[in-house]
Amino acid sequence: MANSKYEYVKSFEVEDEVMFPNLIVIRIDGRDFRRFSEVHEFEKPDDGRALNLMNACATAVLEEYPDIVFSYGFSDEYSFVFKKTSKFYQRRASKLLSLIVSFFSSVYVTKWKEFFPDKELKYPPSFHSRLICCASKEVLQAYLAWRQNDCHLNNLHDTCLWMLIKGGESENEAQERLKGTQKQHKNELLFQKFHINYKNLPAMYRQGSCIFKTEVEENVKYNENGTPVKRLRRKAIIVHSENIAGKNFWNEHSGLLKEVGAFMEEVEKIKPEFVQSFQFENKLMPSTWIVIRIDGCHFHRFSEVHEFEKPNDKQALNLMNSCAVAVLEEIQDIIFTYGVSDEYSFVLKKDSQFYQRQASEIVSVIVSFFSSVYVMKWKEFFPQKELKYPPSFDGRAVCYPSSKILLDYLAWRQVDCHINNQYNTCFWMLVNKKGKSKSEAQHYLKGTQTREKNELLIKEFDIDYNELEIMFRQGSLAFWEKEDINMTHENKASVQNSPKKVIVEHCDIIKPDFWEAHPSILNEKPPIF
Repeated sequence: MANSKYEYVKSFEVEDEVMFPNLIVIRIDGRDFRRFSEVHEFEKPDDGRALNLMNACATAVLEEYPDIVFSYGFSDEYSFVFKKTSKFYQRRASKLLSLIVSFFSSVYVTKWKEFFPDKELKYPPSFHSRLICCASKEVLQAYLAWRQNDCHLNNLHDTCLWMLIKGGESENEAQERLKGTQKQHKNELLFQKFHINYKNLPAMYRQGSCIFKTEVEENVKYNENGTPVKRLRRKAIIVHSENIAGKNFWNEHSGLLKEVGAFMEEVEKIKPEFVQSFQFENKLMPSTWIVIRIDGCHFHRFSEVHEFEKPNDKQALNLMNSCAVAVLEEIQDIIFTYGVSDEYSFVLKKDSQFYQRQASEIVSVIVSFFSSVYVMKWKEFFPQKELKYPPSFDGRAVCYPSSKILLDYLAWRQVDCHINNQYNTCFWMLVNKKGKSKSEAQHYLKGTQTREKNELLIKEFDIDYNELEIMFRQGSLAFWEKEDINMTHENKASVQNSPKKVIVEHCDIIKPDFWEAHPSILNEKPPIF
């Protein structure tokens, strides 16, 4: 396919490969999960069903991505450890952290009713994710010790806090009483005032949960005489251990030794600041336009499994549009978005300080929220179709220094929309109407230009490409626009009220007409074209 003059904008994309021999850890944690747990009335201090849902999502991640060999989680967070030789997604940080958080979010929504059959999921959950670049096995060991120590300290504090609240104290009074107290004092408080031995509480609450694959013997079939035929298979198991960073725990599992390596010493002292220094950070350049582009992961297969119409499924595209609108309404710093097929680009305002412009935070939250909404809205757009498996999206952040380059980026995406849609329209007409195989259709179209494809559609199928639905040809855009509403008070005075709402349109954004008609989107004078 021909390149467009706008493709130079790809030069602004920055590679973020995690170099060998660094070990990769992706940590996800719930975004504003305190509110989420209150709205959904989770039990305090620990909700066993909510924790088991998190464990089920983490298990699904391990089963989906073979390069992840170990995970540890508690409360609303989970850490995923990749094998030392992993080349997954060429070890690109943005791809890894966005894909994992997207899949986790989709599974969370998919499995909600399995764990909370009596509760409605009232709004889409979302998660942050970040990458920790462990320079050695010792850093990984220190990281795991730090996370498990946090699990213990947080759960001990929360257990005391909620027992005091249940005993009649306000939250502020309980917080004040616990301020500055040490572990011993908290243990004594629980035992003396509430007759609770903290060590007797469920291990999942105190120690968190770790998941890894081990070989288990399973029946794969039965012989004619009824005797089972057994095979060893690798299966993810959930374990609760007092010290997941200890030599005894880690080194007794052959899979962990092989894929990550042995822990040679015990962790003497936990230093969070030491571990935090290995966090992979990419703070985006100030005073630049931030674009977050998300793409469906293996959506070619996803569309086939779910029998999307070819070359365009209107309902699938409207579902994507609805998710994009939800993201705009959730994240006020996003001023414009453009999408086609299984991709969407979100533009944040130039002076945005959303998550202090940390790329991992912005990318992960947008991808996670989009994924959750996609699953929650599936039945709204496909009432007759079952969602057969959780979708996932990957994302990346790119900075553009000027509005002219930003608009060239958006023009590039719309040119791609036209090129891809015209090709796909021809391809599927040849397959569906002419009976050609997919390889024959590809060969037939190889090297053809726009004019030749238009002629093919007219002559062979009586289709005027320019008369096809505009959403297919030009994609979809959504943006905030003010509504001017005249309101008359009792004194007959006319007052201008301008609430904002999200508008979805399908039009040409390459020519200046759209931008001249909507100067408030970029909040500056339209650039000279």
